[in-house]
Amino acid sequence: MQTLRASKCGLSTAQLPSSILDVIDALNKAGYEAYIVGGGVRDLMLGHAPKDFDAVTNATPAQVKEVFGRRCRIIGRRFELAHVYSGRELIEVATFRAPPKKAVTSAAGMILRDNNWGTIEQDFARRDFSINAMYYQPRKGIVLDFCNAVDDIKHKTLRLLGDPQLRFEEDPVRMLRTLRFAAKLNFSIDEKILDVFTPELTQLLRDVSPHRLYDESQKLFTMGHLKRVLPMLIDFGIWHQLFADIKPDVNAFIELAAKNTDQRISIGKTINPAFFYAVLLWIPFQERCQFYLNKGMVPAEARAQAGLDVLKRQATRTIIPRFAETFIREVWEMQTRLLNPKPQQIEALSGHARFRAGFDFLLLREKSGDDSTQGMGLWWDEYQQMSTDEKERAISQYNRQRAKNRRKATQDEVEPKNAQQQTEIEPLVNEPEPRNRRQRKPKVSAHERTVSVVAASASGEIGADHPIMKRRRVKRDLSQVIFGPTQ
Repeated sequence: MQTLRASKCGLSTAQLPSSILDVIDALNKAGYEAYIVGGGVRDLMLGHAPKDFDAVTNATPAQVKEVFGRRCRIIGRRFELAHVYSGRELIEVATFRAPPKKAVTSAAGMILRDNNWGTIEQDFARRDFSINAMYYQPRKGIVLDFCNAVDDIKHKTLRLLGDPQLRFEEDPVRMLRTLRFAAKLNFSIDEKILDVFTPELTQLLRDVSPHRLYDESQKLFTMGHLKRVLPMLIDFGIWHQLFADIKPDVNAFIELAAKNTDQRISIGKTINPAFFYAVLLWIPFQERCQFYLNKGMVPAEARAQAGLDVLKRQATRTIIPRFAETFIREVWEMQTRLLNPKPQQIEALSGHARFRAGFDFLLLREKSGDDSTQGMGLWWDEYQQMSTDEKERAISQYNRQRAKNRRKATQDEVEPKNAQQQTEIEPLVNEPEPRNRRQRKPKVSAHERTVSVVAASASGEIGADHPIMKRRRVKRDLSQVIFGPTQ
Protein backbone atom coordinates (compact mmCIF):
# COMPACT_ATOMS: atom_id res chain seq x y z
CA MET A 1 0.00 0.00 0.00
CA GLN A 2 1.19 3.51 -0.75
CA THR A 3 -0.14 6.74 0.73
CA LEU A 4 -0.21 9.58 -1.79
CA ARG A 5 -0.77 13.25 -1.29
CA ALA A 6 -4.11 14.26 -2.75
CA SER A 7 -2.66 17.41 -4.30
CA LYS A 8 -0.17 15.34 -6.35
CA CYS A 9 -3.07 13.29 -7.69
CA GLY A 10 -4.89 16.46 -8.74
CA LEU A 11 -7.47 16.24 -5.95
CA SER A 12 -8.76 18.99 -3.66
CA THR A 13 -11.83 19.64 -1.55
CA ALA A 14 -12.83 22.49 -3.90
CA GLN A 15 -13.78 19.84 -6.47
CA LEU A 16 -16.18 18.11 -4.09
CA PRO A 17 -19.85 18.94 -3.51
CA SER A 18 -20.99 19.85 -0.02
CA SER A 19 -23.16 16.71 0.18
CA ILE A 20 -20.26 14.22 0.20
CA LEU A 21 -18.23 16.37 2.60
CA ASP A 22 -21.26 16.51 4.92
CA VAL A 23 -21.43 12.68 5.03
CA ILE A 24 -17.69 12.27 5.57
CA ASP A 25 -17.63 14.89 8.35
CA ALA A 26 -20.66 13.40 10.14
CA LEU A 27 -19.14 9.89 10.19
CA ASN A 28 -15.76 11.22 11.35
CA LYS A 29 -17.42 13.22 14.10
CA ALA A 30 -19.21 10.07 15.28
CA GLY A 31 -15.81 8.32 15.57
CA TYR A 32 -15.84 6.26 12.37
CA GLU A 33 -13.42 6.09 9.45
CA ALA A 34 -14.82 7.41 6.18
CA TYR A 35 -13.37 7.70 2.67
CA ILE A 36 -14.53 8.64 -0.82
CA VAL A 37 -14.05 5.63 -3.06
CA GLY A 38 -14.82 4.34 -6.54
CA GLY A 39 -15.57 6.14 -9.77
CA GLY A 40 -15.70 9.59 -8.21
CA VAL A 41 -12.01 9.49 -7.24
CA ARG A 42 -11.06 7.91 -10.58
CA ASP A 43 -12.89 10.51 -12.67
CA LEU A 44 -11.42 13.42 -10.73
CA MET A 45 -7.91 12.06 -11.33
CA LEU A 46 -8.70 11.72 -15.06
CA GLY A 47 -10.04 15.26 -15.23
CA HIS A 48 -13.66 14.17 -15.80
CA ALA A 49 -16.76 15.44 -14.02
CA PRO A 50 -18.07 12.63 -11.76
CA LYS A 51 -21.76 11.81 -11.94
CA ASP A 52 -21.89 10.97 -8.23
CA PHE A 53 -19.74 10.15 -5.20
CA ASP A 54 -19.76 7.04 -3.00
CA ALA A 55 -18.49 6.75 0.55
CA VAL A 56 -17.10 3.78 2.47
CA THR A 57 -16.77 3.42 6.21
CA ASN A 58 -16.10 0.96 9.02
CA ALA A 59 -19.55 1.70 10.46
CA THR A 60 -22.19 -0.95 9.83
CA PRO A 61 -25.40 0.05 8.01
CA ALA A 62 -27.24 0.07 11.35
CA GLN A 63 -24.62 2.41 12.84
CA VAL A 64 -24.83 4.69 9.79
CA LYS A 65 -28.56 4.79 10.37
CA GLU A 66 -27.94 5.92 13.96
CA VAL A 67 -25.70 8.74 12.77
CA PHE A 68 -28.05 10.18 10.13
CA GLY A 69 -31.43 9.13 11.50
CA ARG A 70 -34.34 9.78 9.16
CA ARG A 71 -31.97 10.96 6.44
CA CYS A 72 -30.73 7.38 6.03
CA ARG A 73 -32.40 4.38 4.43
CA ILE A 74 -30.92 0.85 4.42
CA ILE A 75 -31.38 -1.04 1.14
CA GLY A 76 -30.22 -4.32 -0.40
CA ARG A 77 -30.39 -7.92 0.65
CA ARG A 78 -27.48 -9.47 -1.21
CA PHE A 79 -25.30 -6.39 -0.65
CA GLU A 80 -26.58 -4.21 2.19
CA LEU A 81 -26.01 -0.47 1.77
CA ALA A 82 -27.05 2.80 3.38
CA HIS A 83 -28.50 5.64 1.30
CA VAL A 84 -27.96 8.99 2.96
CA TYR A 85 -29.79 12.09 1.75
CA SER A 86 -28.01 15.42 1.94
CA GLY A 87 -30.38 18.05 0.62
CA ARG A 88 -31.41 16.82 -2.82
CA GLU A 89 -28.30 14.69 -3.24
CA LEU A 90 -28.12 10.97 -2.49
CA ILE A 91 -24.87 9.51 -1.18
CA GLU A 92 -24.35 5.75 -1.15
CA VAL A 93 -22.48 4.60 1.96
CA ALA A 94 -21.03 1.08 2.05
CA THR A 95 -19.38 -0.78 4.90
CA PHE A 96 -15.90 -2.35 4.61
CA ARG A 97 -16.39 -5.90 3.31
CA ALA A 98 -14.46 -9.03 4.28
CA PRO A 99 -14.28 -12.40 2.50
CA PRO A 100 -17.34 -14.50 3.46
CA LYS A 101 -16.75 -17.00 6.27
CA LYS A 102 -19.08 -19.44 4.56
CA ALA A 103 -19.58 -18.79 0.88
CA VAL A 104 -23.22 -18.50 -0.13
CA THR A 105 -23.04 -18.92 -3.88
CA SER A 106 -25.12 -20.26 -6.75
CA ALA A 107 -24.22 -23.39 -8.73
CA ALA A 108 -22.34 -21.17 -11.19
CA GLY A 109 -20.34 -19.53 -8.38
CA MET A 110 -22.23 -16.22 -8.15
CA ILE A 111 -22.21 -14.73 -4.64
CA LEU A 112 -25.73 -14.60 -3.22
CA ARG A 113 -24.93 -13.01 0.17
CA ASP A 114 -22.14 -10.51 0.79
CA ASN A 115 -22.70 -8.86 4.16
CA ASN A 116 -19.53 -9.74 6.08
CA TRP A 117 -17.95 -6.67 7.60
CA GLY A 118 -14.15 -6.28 7.70
CA THR A 119 -11.22 -3.86 7.50
CA ILE A 120 -10.15 -1.45 4.77
CA GLU A 121 -7.42 -3.88 3.67
CA GLN A 122 -9.98 -6.66 3.25
CA ASP A 123 -12.38 -4.27 1.52
CA PHE A 124 -9.87 -3.28 -1.16
CA ALA A 125 -9.36 -6.94 -2.13
CA ARG A 126 -13.11 -7.37 -2.64
CA ARG A 127 -13.33 -4.58 -5.23
CA ASP A 128 -13.42 -5.45 -8.92
CA PHE A 129 -11.10 -3.07 -10.82
CA SER A 130 -7.89 -1.52 -9.61
CA ILE A 131 -8.89 1.95 -10.82
CA ASN A 132 -11.93 1.81 -8.50
CA ALA A 133 -9.91 0.80 -5.42
CA MET A 134 -8.42 4.14 -4.34
CA TYR A 135 -9.54 5.62 -1.00
CA TYR A 136 -9.57 9.43 -0.73
CA GLN A 137 -9.76 11.15 2.66
CA PRO A 138 -10.49 14.80 1.79
CA ARG A 139 -9.97 16.25 5.26
CA LYS A 140 -6.56 14.59 5.68
CA GLY A 141 -5.65 15.24 2.03
CA ILE A 142 -4.41 11.69 1.37
CA VAL A 143 -5.15 8.87 -1.10
CA LEU A 144 -4.62 5.22 -0.13
CA ASP A 145 -3.53 3.09 -3.09
CA PHE A 146 -3.36 -0.64 -2.26
CA CYS A 147 -2.78 -2.06 -5.77
CA ASN A 148 -0.73 0.48 -7.72
CA ALA A 149 -3.89 1.80 -9.35
CA VAL A 150 -2.25 5.15 -10.11
CA ASP A 151 -0.04 3.47 -12.71
CA ASP A 152 -3.08 1.78 -14.32
CA ILE A 153 -4.68 5.21 -14.68
CA LYS A 154 -1.52 6.65 -16.21
CA HIS A 155 -1.24 3.76 -18.71
CA LYS A 156 -5.03 3.66 -19.31
CA THR A 157 -5.29 -0.04 -18.53
CA LEU A 158 -8.37 -1.79 -17.16
CA ARG A 159 -7.22 -4.50 -14.74
CA LEU A 160 -9.25 -6.79 -12.48
CA LEU A 161 -8.08 -7.51 -8.95
CA GLY A 162 -7.49 -11.26 -8.49
CA ASP A 163 -8.26 -14.06 -10.92
CA PRO A 164 -10.56 -12.73 -13.72
CA GLN A 165 -12.31 -16.09 -14.14
CA LEU A 166 -13.19 -16.22 -10.45
CA ARG A 167 -14.20 -12.56 -10.31
CA PHE A 168 -16.57 -12.98 -13.26
CA GLU A 169 -18.09 -16.08 -11.69
CA GLU A 170 -18.63 -14.21 -8.41
CA ASP A 171 -20.56 -11.49 -10.23
CA PRO A 172 -21.19 -11.90 -14.00
CA VAL A 173 -22.28 -8.26 -14.26
CA ARG A 174 -18.58 -7.42 -14.04
CA MET A 175 -18.37 -8.43 -17.71
CA LEU A 176 -20.76 -5.60 -18.58
CA ARG A 177 -18.83 -3.22 -16.33
CA THR A 178 -15.60 -4.18 -18.10
CA LEU A 179 -16.96 -3.14 -21.50
CA ARG A 180 -18.64 -0.04 -20.07
CA PHE A 181 -15.45 1.26 -18.43
CA ALA A 182 -13.34 0.39 -21.48
CA ALA A 183 -15.70 2.35 -23.75
CA LYS A 184 -16.31 5.24 -21.37
CA LEU A 185 -12.68 5.83 -20.35
CA ASN A 186 -11.17 4.65 -23.65
CA PHE A 187 -8.96 2.21 -21.69
CA SER A 188 -7.40 -0.96 -23.04
CA ILE A 189 -8.48 -4.24 -21.43
CA ASP A 190 -5.84 -6.29 -19.65
CA GLU A 191 -4.71 -9.45 -21.46
CA LYS A 192 -5.64 -11.64 -18.50
CA ILE A 193 -9.23 -10.49 -18.86
CA LEU A 194 -9.26 -11.06 -22.62
CA ASP A 195 -8.02 -14.63 -22.17
CA VAL A 196 -11.10 -15.66 -20.16
CA PHE A 197 -13.69 -13.31 -21.67
CA THR A 198 -15.32 -15.82 -24.03
CA PRO A 199 -18.90 -16.17 -25.40
CA GLU A 200 -19.25 -19.30 -23.26
CA LEU A 201 -18.51 -17.31 -20.11
CA THR A 202 -21.18 -14.75 -20.99
CA GLN A 203 -23.80 -17.47 -20.46
CA LEU A 204 -23.39 -16.73 -16.74
CA LEU A 205 -25.41 -13.56 -17.30
CA ARG A 206 -28.50 -15.78 -17.62
CA ASP A 207 -28.29 -16.30 -13.85
CA VAL A 208 -28.51 -12.56 -13.17
CA SER A 209 -31.88 -10.99 -12.40
CA PRO A 210 -33.51 -9.40 -15.50
CA HIS A 211 -34.27 -6.37 -13.34
CA ARG A 212 -30.57 -5.89 -12.57
CA LEU A 213 -29.63 -6.38 -16.22
CA TYR A 214 -32.09 -3.67 -17.18
CA ASP A 215 -30.38 -1.30 -14.75
CA GLU A 216 -27.00 -2.17 -16.27
CA SER A 217 -28.34 -1.65 -19.80
CA GLN A 218 -29.52 1.81 -18.74
CA LYS A 219 -25.98 2.64 -17.64
CA LEU A 220 -24.71 1.54 -21.05
CA PHE A 221 -27.22 3.77 -22.83
CA THR A 222 -26.61 6.86 -20.66
CA MET A 223 -22.83 6.87 -20.22
CA GLY A 224 -22.27 9.05 -23.31
CA HIS A 225 -20.28 6.50 -25.34
CA LEU A 226 -23.04 4.25 -26.61
CA LYS A 227 -21.81 4.25 -30.21
CA ARG A 228 -18.43 2.90 -29.06
CA VAL A 229 -19.76 0.16 -26.78
CA LEU A 230 -22.36 -1.42 -29.14
CA PRO A 231 -19.81 -3.18 -31.40
CA MET A 232 -18.03 -4.39 -28.25
CA LEU A 233 -21.23 -6.07 -27.04
CA ILE A 234 -21.33 -8.03 -30.30
CA ASP A 235 -17.62 -8.89 -30.37
CA PHE A 236 -17.61 -10.25 -26.80
CA GLY A 237 -20.87 -12.22 -27.18
CA ILE A 238 -22.91 -10.17 -24.71
CA TRP A 239 -25.47 -8.88 -27.25
CA HIS A 240 -27.53 -12.10 -27.15
CA GLN A 241 -27.52 -12.06 -23.34
CA LEU A 242 -29.12 -8.59 -23.24
CA PHE A 243 -31.44 -8.53 -26.26
CA ALA A 244 -33.81 -11.38 -27.12
CA ASP A 245 -34.86 -11.08 -30.79
CA ILE A 246 -32.53 -8.31 -31.98
CA LYS A 247 -30.03 -9.36 -34.60
CA PRO A 248 -26.42 -8.64 -33.58
CA ASP A 249 -26.02 -5.93 -36.17
CA VAL A 250 -25.53 -2.21 -35.67
CA ASN A 251 -27.52 -0.99 -38.68
CA ALA A 252 -27.67 2.62 -39.88
CA PHE A 253 -30.75 3.42 -37.77
CA ILE A 254 -29.27 2.07 -34.52
CA GLU A 255 -25.90 3.72 -35.18
CA LEU A 256 -27.49 7.11 -35.88
CA ALA A 257 -29.67 6.84 -32.77
CA ALA A 258 -26.62 5.95 -30.64
CA LYS A 259 -24.69 8.91 -32.05
CA ASN A 260 -27.63 11.23 -31.38
CA THR A 261 -27.92 9.93 -27.80
CA ASP A 262 -24.22 10.56 -27.14
CA GLN A 263 -24.49 14.08 -28.56
CA ARG A 264 -27.45 14.93 -26.34
CA ILE A 265 -25.55 13.75 -23.25
CA SER A 266 -22.43 15.70 -24.23
CA ILE A 267 -24.37 19.00 -24.34
CA GLY A 268 -26.16 18.29 -21.07
CA LYS A 269 -29.60 17.30 -22.39
CA THR A 270 -31.62 14.61 -20.66
CA ILE A 271 -32.44 11.34 -22.40
CA ASN A 272 -34.89 8.53 -21.82
CA PRO A 273 -33.17 5.10 -21.98
CA ALA A 274 -36.49 3.60 -23.10
CA PHE A 275 -36.14 5.57 -26.36
CA PHE A 276 -33.11 3.51 -27.38
CA TYR A 277 -34.97 0.32 -26.49
CA ALA A 278 -37.66 1.49 -28.94
CA VAL A 279 -34.95 1.86 -31.59
CA LEU A 280 -33.43 -1.56 -30.92
CA LEU A 281 -36.79 -3.35 -30.97
CA TRP A 282 -38.18 -1.51 -34.02
CA ILE A 283 -37.35 -4.20 -36.59
CA PRO A 284 -38.73 -7.10 -34.47
CA PHE A 285 -41.85 -4.99 -33.92
CA GLN A 286 -42.33 -4.44 -37.67
CA GLU A 287 -41.81 -8.12 -38.42
CA ARG A 288 -44.37 -9.08 -35.79
CA CYS A 289 -46.85 -6.54 -37.18
CA GLN A 290 -46.52 -8.05 -40.64
CA PHE A 291 -47.12 -11.49 -39.17
CA TYR A 292 -50.50 -10.41 -37.78
CA LEU A 293 -51.41 -8.42 -40.92
CA ASN A 294 -50.87 -11.53 -43.03
CA LYS A 295 -53.40 -13.26 -40.81
CA GLY A 296 -55.98 -10.63 -41.76
CA MET A 297 -55.89 -8.65 -38.51
CA VAL A 298 -56.87 -4.98 -38.50
CA PRO A 299 -53.70 -2.76 -38.61
CA ALA A 300 -54.40 -1.07 -35.24
CA GLU A 301 -54.92 -4.42 -33.52
CA ALA A 302 -51.87 -5.88 -35.28
CA ARG A 303 -49.67 -3.07 -33.93
CA ALA A 304 -51.04 -3.41 -30.42
CA GLN A 305 -50.54 -7.17 -30.30
CA ALA A 306 -47.10 -6.98 -31.91
CA GLY A 307 -45.97 -4.47 -29.28
CA LEU A 308 -47.09 -6.75 -26.47
CA ASP A 309 -45.34 -9.76 -28.01
CA VAL A 310 -42.00 -8.03 -28.61
CA LEU A 311 -41.81 -6.49 -25.14
CA LYS A 312 -42.84 -9.74 -23.48
CA ARG A 313 -40.11 -11.56 -25.37
CA GLN A 314 -37.54 -8.93 -24.35
CA ALA A 315 -38.54 -9.42 -20.69
CA THR A 316 -36.80 -12.81 -20.78
CA ARG A 317 -33.52 -10.83 -20.87
CA THR A 318 -34.19 -7.43 -19.33
CA ILE A 319 -37.49 -6.62 -17.65
CA ILE A 320 -38.50 -3.16 -18.84
CA PRO A 321 -40.66 -1.30 -16.27
CA ARG A 322 -44.31 -0.77 -17.09
CA PHE A 323 -44.00 3.00 -17.59
CA ALA A 324 -41.08 2.46 -20.00
CA GLU A 325 -43.07 -0.15 -21.95
CA THR A 326 -45.94 2.33 -22.31
CA PHE A 327 -43.50 4.97 -23.58
CA ILE A 328 -42.04 2.56 -26.17
CA ARG A 329 -45.45 1.50 -27.51
CA GLU A 330 -46.62 5.12 -27.74
CA VAL A 331 -43.52 6.07 -29.75
CA TRP A 332 -44.22 3.20 -32.16
CA GLU A 333 -47.89 4.17 -32.48
CA MET A 334 -46.93 7.80 -33.20
CA GLN A 335 -45.11 6.66 -36.33
CA THR A 336 -48.38 5.75 -38.02
CA ARG A 337 -50.07 8.97 -36.93
CA LEU A 338 -47.17 11.18 -38.06
CA LEU A 339 -46.85 9.49 -41.44
CA ASN A 340 -50.43 10.12 -42.56
CA PRO A 341 -52.06 12.71 -40.29
CA LYS A 342 -55.50 14.13 -40.97
CA PRO A 343 -55.20 17.86 -41.80
CA GLN A 344 -57.66 18.89 -39.08
CA GLN A 345 -55.64 16.97 -36.47
CA ILE A 346 -52.14 18.25 -37.31
CA GLU A 347 -52.15 21.11 -34.80
CA ALA A 348 -53.44 18.91 -31.98
CA LEU A 349 -50.96 16.19 -32.89
CA SER A 350 -48.03 18.62 -32.58
CA GLY A 351 -49.07 19.21 -28.96
CA HIS A 352 -49.28 15.51 -28.06
CA ALA A 353 -47.29 14.39 -25.01
CA ARG A 354 -45.32 11.90 -27.11
CA PHE A 355 -44.98 14.10 -30.20
CA ARG A 356 -41.35 15.06 -29.57
CA ALA A 357 -40.19 11.48 -28.98
CA GLY A 358 -42.21 10.21 -31.95
CA PHE A 359 -40.89 12.97 -34.20
CA ASP A 360 -37.26 12.33 -33.18
CA PHE A 361 -37.80 8.63 -33.90
CA LEU A 362 -39.32 9.40 -37.34
CA LEU A 363 -36.56 11.85 -38.28
CA LEU A 364 -33.85 9.36 -37.30
CA ARG A 365 -35.54 6.73 -39.48
CA GLU A 366 -35.61 9.14 -42.41
CA LYS A 367 -31.99 10.24 -42.00
CA SER A 368 -30.85 6.62 -41.80
CA GLY A 369 -32.33 5.92 -45.26
CA ASP A 370 -35.80 4.59 -44.46
CA ASP A 371 -37.88 5.42 -47.57
CA SER A 372 -41.17 4.45 -45.91
CA THR A 373 -41.22 7.79 -44.05
CA GLN A 374 -42.19 9.53 -47.34
CA GLY A 375 -40.33 12.68 -46.34
CA MET A 376 -42.68 13.40 -43.42
CA GLY A 377 -39.78 13.68 -40.97
CA LEU A 378 -38.47 16.76 -42.79
CA TRP A 379 -42.04 18.10 -43.17
CA TRP A 380 -42.66 17.96 -39.41
CA ASP A 381 -39.23 19.46 -38.76
CA GLU A 382 -40.03 22.47 -40.95
CA TYR A 383 -43.58 22.73 -39.57
CA GLN A 384 -42.30 23.29 -36.02
CA GLN A 385 -40.27 26.31 -37.17
CA MET A 386 -43.21 28.06 -38.89
CA SER A 387 -45.38 30.93 -37.72
CA THR A 388 -49.13 30.50 -37.28
CA ASP A 389 -49.96 31.77 -40.78
CA GLU A 390 -47.24 29.65 -42.34
CA LYS A 391 -48.58 26.60 -40.54
CA GLU A 392 -52.07 27.20 -41.96
CA ARG A 393 -50.68 27.50 -45.49
CA ALA A 394 -48.58 24.37 -45.00
CA ILE A 395 -51.61 22.41 -43.79
CA SER A 396 -53.67 23.59 -46.80
CA GLN A 397 -50.91 22.60 -49.18
CA TYR A 398 -50.56 19.25 -47.43
CA ASN A 399 -54.33 18.69 -47.72
CA ARG A 400 -54.28 19.39 -51.48
CA GLN A 401 -51.32 17.09 -52.01
CA ARG A 402 -53.00 14.41 -49.90
CA ALA A 403 -56.20 14.62 -52.01
CA LYS A 404 -54.15 14.52 -55.21
CA ASN A 405 -52.30 11.43 -54.06
CA ARG A 406 -55.59 9.79 -53.10
CA ARG A 407 -57.10 10.48 -56.56
CA LYS A 408 -53.98 9.20 -58.25
CA ALA A 409 -54.04 6.03 -56.16
CA THR A 410 -57.72 5.49 -57.01
CA GLN A 411 -57.02 6.03 -60.70
CA ASP A 412 -54.14 3.59 -60.60
CA GLU A 413 -56.46 1.00 -59.10
CA VAL A 414 -59.25 1.60 -61.66
CA GLU A 415 -57.10 1.56 -64.79
CA PRO A 416 -55.81 -2.01 -64.35
CA LYS A 417 -59.40 -3.18 -63.78
CA ASN A 418 -60.63 -1.47 -66.96
CA ALA A 419 -57.72 -2.87 -68.91
CA GLN A 420 -58.53 -6.32 -67.61
CA GLN A 421 -62.20 -5.97 -68.61
CA GLN A 422 -61.26 -4.77 -72.10
CA THR A 423 -59.07 -7.78 -72.64
CA GLU A 424 -61.76 -10.13 -71.42
CA ILE A 425 -64.78 -8.65 -73.39
CA GLU A 426 -64.22 -7.08 -76.80
CA PRO A 427 -66.75 -4.23 -77.36
CA LEU A 428 -69.03 -4.59 -80.42
CA VAL A 429 -69.15 -0.88 -81.25
CA ASN A 430 -66.28 1.40 -80.38
CA GLU A 431 -68.22 4.45 -79.26
CA PRO A 432 -67.24 6.85 -76.48
CA GLU A 433 -69.42 6.79 -73.39
CA PRO A 434 -71.66 9.90 -73.19
CA ARG A 435 -70.91 12.29 -70.36
CA ASN A 436 -74.46 13.37 -69.47
CA ARG A 437 -78.06 12.42 -70.05
CA ARG A 438 -78.65 14.88 -72.88
CA GLN A 439 -75.85 13.39 -74.93
CA ARG A 440 -77.21 9.89 -74.49
CA LYS A 441 -80.26 10.66 -76.73
CA PRO A 442 -79.51 10.23 -80.45
CA LYS A 443 -79.51 13.46 -82.42
CA VAL A 444 -82.34 13.73 -85.01
CA SER A 445 -81.92 15.96 -88.04
CA ALA A 446 -84.64 18.39 -89.30
CA HIS A 447 -85.29 16.23 -92.37
CA GLU A 448 -85.85 13.13 -90.21
CA ARG A 449 -88.30 15.06 -88.01
CA THR A 450 -90.27 16.19 -91.09
CA VAL A 451 -90.43 12.66 -92.41
CA SER A 452 -91.66 11.36 -89.04
CA VAL A 453 -94.39 14.03 -88.90
CA VAL A 454 -95.64 13.19 -92.44
CA ALA A 455 -95.63 9.48 -91.62
CA ALA A 456 -97.60 10.07 -88.43
CA SER A 457 -100.18 12.23 -90.24
CA ALA A 458 -100.65 9.61 -92.93
CA SER A 459 -101.25 6.89 -90.38
CA GLY A 460 -103.50 9.05 -88.21
CA GLU A 461 -101.46 8.41 -85.11
CA ILE A 462 -99.62 10.96 -83.05
CA GLY A 463 -96.51 9.57 -81.42
CA ALA A 464 -94.26 10.91 -78.72
CA ASP A 465 -92.00 12.47 -81.32
CA HIS A 466 -94.81 14.51 -82.95
CA PRO A 467 -94.10 18.25 -82.86
CA ILE A 468 -97.43 18.96 -81.19
CA MET A 469 -96.31 16.91 -78.21
CA LYS A 470 -93.32 19.16 -77.85
CA ARG A 471 -95.24 22.43 -78.15
CA ARG A 472 -94.08 25.09 -75.78
CA ARG A 473 -96.69 26.21 -73.29
CA VAL A 474 -97.38 29.94 -73.61
CA LYS A 475 -98.50 31.81 -70.55
CA ARG A 476 -101.84 33.52 -71.27
CA ASP A 477 -102.71 37.03 -70.18
CA LEU A 478 -105.73 36.43 -67.94
CA SER A 479 -106.56 40.14 -67.74
CA GLN A 480 -108.10 39.94 -71.20
CA VAL A 481 -110.29 36.91 -70.37
CA ILE A 482 -113.94 37.62 -69.48
CA PHE A 483 -115.37 35.28 -66.89
CA GLY A 484 -119.14 34.81 -66.65
CA PRO A 485 -122.09 33.34 -68.51
CA THR A 486 -121.63 33.08 -72.22
CA GLN A 487 -124.13 34.67 -74.62
